[in-house]
Amino acid sequence: MPKRTPSKPEPPDPSPAPEILQFKFWLLGISPMIWRRVQVPASLTLRELHGVFQVVMGWEGIHLFQFTLRAKRFGSLELAAQSPDVPLSELRFRKGARFRYEYDLNGPWEHEVRLESRHEADQGTMYPICLGGDGSCPPEDCGGVPGFLDQRQACITLETSHDFAVLADFADKLALKRSTGASIDAEEIDQIREALECLEVRQGWVGKPFSRKEVNERLSKTEYLDLMHQQW
Repeated sequence: MPKRTPSKPEPPDPSPAPEILQFKFWLLGISPMIWRRVQVPASLTLRELHGVFQVVMGWEGIHLFQFTLRAKRFGSLELAAQSPDVPLSELRFRKGARFRYEYDLNGPWEHEVRLESRHEADQGTMYPICLGGDGSCPPEDCGGVPGFLDQRQACITLETSHDFAVLADFADKLALKRSTGASIDAEEIDQIREALECLEVRQGWVGKPFSRKEVNERLSKTEYLDLMHQQW
């Protein structure tokens, strides 16, 4: 009888790609909307998601936090909430599910979070990743939403317009003096310095501008793993 050639074992199926969750979150009580969109592995914990939100929004991780979902609270130990060290995959979010994320509960800064989609990870993409966003992150310890809105409104007051007028007037005088060879006196320089200092202070009131490139650079360096524990 002819010898039977043993069949080759079939190679095992390749491991399935990790599941990715896409969230959009935004600050409540502020218009125009300050929002961000992120994609994260479903293996991340709520604590790690907190760190991601801190980096992506622009917070500094110096206050307590909590998530509220399905009538349960997960967050900082000091809040007597449940541990946030639970993987997102175990929470079994459905598409469209919403929950609340709060940061600095003395403020507080309340974020609405919505699960937009879930899909397999794309090869060559590093996660977590920020897909987009808009609006400057408010400064820390500025008095919550009311304080931030007051500061933002102050940036368009008559005083701010006056400081810009001082700079414009100085530019005209500088051009004239250069054409005539005249020098700039110390009093004019002091006025310009004071106007610039005032504008710089007011610029800080409107918060840190959003930069997707900068955010993704920080995520690639896993800064979120530091911020998820950084409270004092």
